[in-house]
Amino acid sequence: MKLVIGHLYPRLMNMYADRGNVICLEQRCRWRGIDVEVRSLSPGPLHNAAELDLLLVGGGQDREQLLASRDLVETKGPVLRDAMRDGLVALAVCGGYQLFGEYYRDHTGVELRGIEVLPAHTAHPGEGTQRCIGNIVTTWKGRKLVGFENHGGRTYLHDTAAALATVENGFGNNGEDRTEGAQWRNVYGTYLHGSLLPKNPAFADHLILQALQRRHGAALLPPLDDAVEASAHERALKIAGR
Repeated sequence: MKLVIGHLYPRLMNMYADRGNVICLEQRCRWRGIDVEVRSLSPGPLHNAAELDLLLVGGGQDREQLLASRDLVETKGPVLRDAMRDGLVALAVCGGYQLFGEYYRDHTGVELRGIEVLPAHTAHPGEGTQRCIGNIVTTWKGRKLVGFENHGGRTYLHDTAAALATVENGFGNNGEDRTEGAQWRNVYGTYLHGSLLPKNPAFADHLILQALQRRHGAALLPPLDDAVEASAHERALKIAGR
């Protein structure tokens, strides 16, 4: 079996080492004997979206997010939307998460369009507003997802949106409603850095399994020795005070 991972804007959107999510998925596949290819998707046309099995994009500062937004909306958006409607598994972190929604309005009021895959919008409350920053613990499908968040924008889910997780400690989407992230089909948005997947191997395997089932039909993932990952997970929970 083989999976193709698309790493969207690896140079523009790589805050807090979000590239670690790509490395984690790649390695967990290889440990199981799954052939994997990682493709860097830089600005420009995308002609082979149907070949992708997993899509990942990280966070970026406002300048990088502006550059990514232009390319994402004007060039890649229609192709990626079609692929995600067809079941492409995608993980968008922080700034990438914001751009997968309807729009992101920054602290000056400038609005960046998103590709409207996730039913959500994001707005920055303005200069002088406290950032949502710190260690965060959430509950996802009865499991703890742990990470680090640092974002000024507040994300609000629309009526048709499902949250990815429930906040136990931290801010999450907006610091108000205890929601964290969003999910639509096989597309996941989140504010959790860390990197997220190395510290939360169950979620990493969830993404891999969805991609395998979509591409190859029924599939099982042999268990791995996750002692190191479990230790990192528990340490992060302890630091977060949970």
